[in-house]
Amino acid sequence: MIETLQSADFLPHLNQMFRIQLEGIEPIDLELASVTEVGEARSAEHRRPFSLIFLGPVSSQYLVQHIYRLEHPQMGALDLFLVPLGPEQGRMQYEAIFN
Repeated sequence: MIETLQSADFLPHLNQMFRIQLEGIEPIDLELASVTEVGEARSAEHRRPFSLIFLGPVSSQYLVQHIYRLEHPQMGALDLFLVPLGPEQGRMQYEAIFN
């Protein structure tokens, strides 16, 4: 399913929470802050690349670069490779890129 996702699939969920459940700690909610198309599709058979930016909770702790399972009530479970970009107003920004 993840191979067929388009930026338009995420747009209705802007500013909504995606939950990460890790063993031994409270769930972590990430807010979908932006959806940005980043370039052109390589061919008609390929999707247009896009980027998702998530904001973590206000915290001095953050997630390391890794594949995480994000859960959303409408989209279900998605395994995304998240990269921390740096804090914004005390909230870590995370990026997932779809090629």
